[in-house]
Amino acid sequence: MDRKFFAIGCALAALAVAAGAFGAHGLRGMIDESALANWETAARYQMYHAVGLMAVGYACAAFKRKLAGVAGWLFIVGIVLFSGSLYALSLSGLRILGAITPLGGVAFIAGWICLALAAMRKE
Repeated sequence: MDRKFFAIGCALAALAVAAGAFGAHGLRGMIDESALANWETAARYQMYHAVGLMAVGYACAAFKRKLAGVAGWLFIVGIVLFSGSLYALSLSGLRILGAITPLGGVAFIAGWICLALAAMRKE
């Protein structure tokens, strides 16, 4: 699983760069500043957690703990819920999508806690 998480992290990082560029160049002037700020937040947090997934790939190999894999899945869920809801909110203006965003944030937090616990557990 270590290589898969690393590869998924790389792919999601590439998509975060593309999303950021699209927001900066393709969406500027098409959506309001608040929506653009949401888009930028989505891309930034996607990048943070894509890099986190690369760390998970390392942790899976180095620590051989199930919690490291759980962290990876939580990061993926977090990206879908947090960043995905902000991307959708930015483009659609549907405020109800903002209710999904905190669920992604909770997944991110839980993922980092799982990753820390995986590193701290003794053999």
